[in-house]
Amino acid sequence: MTDSLFRRKPIVPERQDGGRTLARTLSWPHLVALGVGAIVGTGILTLIGVGADKAGPAVIVSFGIAGLICACAALAYAEMATMIPASGSAYTYSYVVIGELLAWVVGWSLILEYSLVVSAVAVGWSGYAAPLLQAWAGVPMALMQGPELGGIVNLPAIGVIALVAALLLVGTRESATLNALLVLVKVIALVVFVAVALPALNPANFEPFSPYGFAKHMGPDGVERGVMAAAAIIFFAFYGFDAIATAAEETRNPDRDLKIGIVGSMLICVAIYVAVAVAAVGAIAYSRFANSPEPLALILRELGSPRAAQYLAVSAIVALPTVILAFFYGQSRIFFTMARDGLLPASLATLSSRGTPVRITIFTAIVVAILAGFIPLGELAALANAGTLAAFTAVSICMLVMRRRAPDAVRTFRAPLPWVVGGIAILGCIYLFFSLPAKTQLWFFIWNVGGLFVYFLYARRHAVAG
Repeated sequence: MTDSLFRRKPIVPERQDGGRTLARTLSWPHLVALGVGAIVGTGILTLIGVGADKAGPAVIVSFGIAGLICACAALAYAEMATMIPASGSAYTYSYVVIGELLAWVVGWSLILEYSLVVSAVAVGWSGYAAPLLQAWAGVPMALMQGPELGGIVNLPAIGVIALVAALLLVGTRESATLNALLVLVKVIALVVFVAVALPALNPANFEPFSPYGFAKHMGPDGVERGVMAAAAIIFFAFYGFDAIATAAEETRNPDRDLKIGIVGSMLICVAIYVAVAVAAVGAIAYSRFANSPEPLALILRELGSPRAAQYLAVSAIVALPTVILAFFYGQSRIFFTMARDGLLPASLATLSSRGTPVRITIFTAIVVAILAGFIPLGELAALANAGTLAAFTAVSICMLVMRRRAPDAVRTFRAPLPWVVGGIAILGCIYLFFSLPAKTQLWFFIWNVGGLFVYFLYARRHAVAG
């Protein structure tokens, strides 16, 4: 009986079971754009202010630490994705390598991560769009804010989720092409920010460099601060490349394209983020933009460039839906794969004539729209980080297990120095998890206890491991 908890899927997970194989329509440019689209979003646009409040100018180090840990995890993902080119990302790798119980925990954590990210970004996008809708169309604010802010329902957030769902139903390739164009808009906006802010760099703004120290600790004002406290939150700004791994089954040449997509998107984003962080901290004193809801636009206005600030804000409104699209895509593919494996109702894995999982996409849209429209996210948004850290740790463990169990297996991409890379990813993710707020850790534990109830009451009895 216990053995069934650790039953594993075959290492060759391709399926040809009656219309349940996703259509291969994506190439590496689509994957790089999907990754950059997921990574570059609300994180860099807003969290640099939160990070500066927690770490001061040393927020640059926080970006570097979070980026290093994510880069190591990305290398592990790239190796596992080319070994197991199937939909499902960390969930599928865990099922193949370690067994069903851990796969369920990872899948359940990914559902939490993607749902909260999609909902949180939709609400953030609505915050930019609501004033324009009120000014241009006279839409009352009560219909553009959730109950926690005194409104009735956040209709813009629900609307943008519905729009992204419609794009995904039209077809994966079509939505990926539009995503690539919008990603370009975001990247150009950040390049403009660096071009304007970097010449204003003042070395005095870097002193004192690390006013709150390295490790997370509680400050006298009741706020957790330190370089690692900032890194644990800034981590949100880096992940997103894991959404590429969920596209493995829809990639034309997974052996080549997955490694280019995963590693390429991470390298691009690490370079952009470090440049933005240095330019931001060097341009004005960190205390002037700490905890600002729009820190980059604020910095540009302080530097006397209101047009550049306005361009950055408009770019955010136009391009933030790319984050929603990338994580919505990943969420629907995780749901689809778990349903195909029997851990969730199998009827959800039905595909349309275009090869997209129509039922699961609609179901996902309903779930995240309810979260975005009515449920106050608040501090629970940090749960997305907790779910991601669990998935990254699992993938890195899977890579090391396969290096020991099947050292001669075909790998079109091999992570360099695997035990160093895997060790940094595992230990780094664990350290970041314990650097998260204590309340976040508690809610993550509660979520997974609930998930285990679902597993033992339903999923375990319906699972199809082969």
